[in-house]
Amino acid sequence: MYRIQTALCITGVSLLLACSPAPNVQVPIRAVKVLQVSESILTPQAEFAGEVRARVEARVGFRVAGKLTARYVELGQRVKAGQLLAEMDAQDYRLSVDGAKASVAAAQTNRDLAAADFKRYKELRDKEFISGAELERRESSLKAAQSQFEQAQAQLSTQRNQLTYSKLFADKSGVVTGLEAEVGQVLSAGMPVLRLAQDGVREVAFAVPEDRLSLVKPGQVLKVKLWGGQQTLSAKVQDVAASADPVTRTFLVKATLDDMKVPLGSTATVLISGEKTVTKNIVLPTSAVRQEGGKTSVWVVEPASMTVRSQAIEVSGMQDNTVVISSGLQPGQQVVTAGVHVLSEGQKVSYFQPVGGQP
Repeated sequence: MYRIQTALCITGVSLLLACSPAPNVQVPIRAVKVLQVSESILTPQAEFAGEVRARVEARVGFRVAGKLTARYVELGQRVKAGQLLAEMDAQDYRLSVDGAKASVAAAQTNRDLAAADFKRYKELRDKEFISGAELERRESSLKAAQSQFEQAQAQLSTQRNQLTYSKLFADKSGVVTGLEAEVGQVLSAGMPVLRLAQDGVREVAFAVPEDRLSLVKPGQVLKVKLWGGQQTLSAKVQDVAASADPVTRTFLVKATLDDMKVPLGSTATVLISGEKTVTKNIVLPTSAVRQEGGKTSVWVVEPASMTVRSQAIEVSGMQDNTVVISSGLQPGQQVVTAGVHVLSEGQKVSYFQPVGGQP
């Protein structure tokens, strides 16, 4: 009997506990950063990464074929006009010069013999010992010998030039920006040995996508900021590619810098700005925007109740780290700019108070 009473008491207590209302869970009041909405003056601006190059960068190579035996410069080295850059095995060209010299000597001997023969026959003709036709034949022989001598001399000059071309000299002063051949390699005539960026005008080259190509025109003045410093330079657009790169689908643009002392290969940021236009668009940081149910929205603070509500918006574009809002907000509204993913509809909030600062 006692056990039955105990079981009934436990059952009654359990029923009372099950029927009692659940305790209210207090949602914490979150501190949020807000931004008061206002219209902005938008300045269309685009940034492109570019590289500083020389206006003239030539691939330098030998004018004759041969085996590369020495290279006297390294990558990044500065060279002067007339400096010896490399040379190849010139033994065959020296033999060719010697052969040409021998040909000249033989042709000169034949020419001298023909000249002496013509002189002797001319004296005989003056004494009427021979006919005029015989003298003409001797004169023709002399002219042929003279032509052979001149041909041999020209061939000797050509072979001497070939020997000279076995040494590679710098035509202009500049900086070696690339090496394309190594010692021991057999080169064909005209094959590049190195790349030489000539001193003088510097330009910045950068790629522009098709949808931004309208921002760039020949003769336009741009601003260029070097990554290695805070200096801002001016550059004038000289050339815009007529066709897109088949791989990147971008257009190459070259702009001449006003400073010729900029280091070659420097990375630069090219800034292209349009005219300032006052619009009704509103600009917000990207941290204030969220996606909800396939729509873009922001949290708007109601100052009277200090609660937040979701507000759908339409985004018309992006600029740097901001989004341009075309509709959904009105100037004067307060939008949450940080912690948007931890808030809920109607949640109580407070203004974030930085330590020792203003909200």
